[in-house]
Amino acid sequence: MLAQQSGVIARRQLLDVGLRPHHIRRMLRRRELSPLFPGVYLDHTGAATWRQRAWGAVLYAWPAALSGESAIRAAERVRLDSTADDVVEVAIDRRRDVAKQPGLRVTRRKDLETMVSWNRSPPRLHYEEAVLDLATECDDKIDGVAVLARACASRRTTADRILSVMRRRARVRRRRWFRAVLADIASGTHSVLEHGYLRRVEHPHGLPAARRQLKAVGSEGTVYRDADLRLLVVELDGRIYHESATQRDSDLDRHLDVLVEGRPTARLGWGQVFRWPCRTAAKLALILQQHGWTGEPERCASPDCAIVDGA
Repeated sequence: MLAQQSGVIARRQLLDVGLRPHHIRRMLRRRELSPLFPGVYLDHTGAATWRQRAWGAVLYAWPAALSGESAIRAAERVRLDSTADDVVEVAIDRRRDVAKQPGLRVTRRKDLETMVSWNRSPPRLHYEEAVLDLATECDDKIDGVAVLARACASRRTTADRILSVMRRRARVRRRRWFRAVLADIASGTHSVLEHGYLRRVEHPHGLPAARRQLKAVGSEGTVYRDADLRLLVVELDGRIYHESATQRDSDLDRHLDVLVEGRPTARLGWGQVFRWPCRTAAKLALILQQHGWTGEPERCASPDCAIVDGA
């Protein structure tokens, strides 16, 4: 049992295998065991690894499972043997309560039984559940997009599986936004990003109207340009990650094809469109002017717009 639980064991488990309370006290005196959490022991007296603290947290709050960043860390096997004193997050049934402990964060969940991979070591929320939690808890929704994209890029889950989890939940913060983003990731399109470019960058700042999703023939065959401003090609990169080295090579080759035509390419991602739309518009306007555009950008309704005096 100790080996299965990374050298961590609960008092109740020792009693279940026949030890008496005085046996446990003697093992503690002899330093064969050391306290980790109340009623949970470690089989050595040195610093506990993160994996051991994770096991200790689950056993202390049992029945419980790793949640949030802790569940993702365990699934991705990141720094499991680190002895840094990072907080461990666990989830328990919403009808229960456990006493607070240093280094432990406890959340209560409805339907916990169906959300957990109980056979994992230690038990943890299903990867999709933890990823959706982490994404929806982000203060900045673009950080949430990055969480979802990174999870899908890891090959541990898919956008469709996260969407399935979302549909089962009665409440999801920014449900409409994340549902649209996940649908884009699943289909390989980026309609959310394109709509954001139109409404936040191009239209409010008076940039030239672009021709959308134009077909162009290049060295890779027929490709689509997201926004062709004639003087400038705008490509919207909604994936955040490259699916493969082959895909990255294809993107770079397409960029060269546009340069051969004598026009620059501006590649925009989620941050440029949703975090810094005014700054992005100002930079695009400068590029356009450098290549012959005689117009002027306009300030949008934001008091902090990066475009000053129409320049």
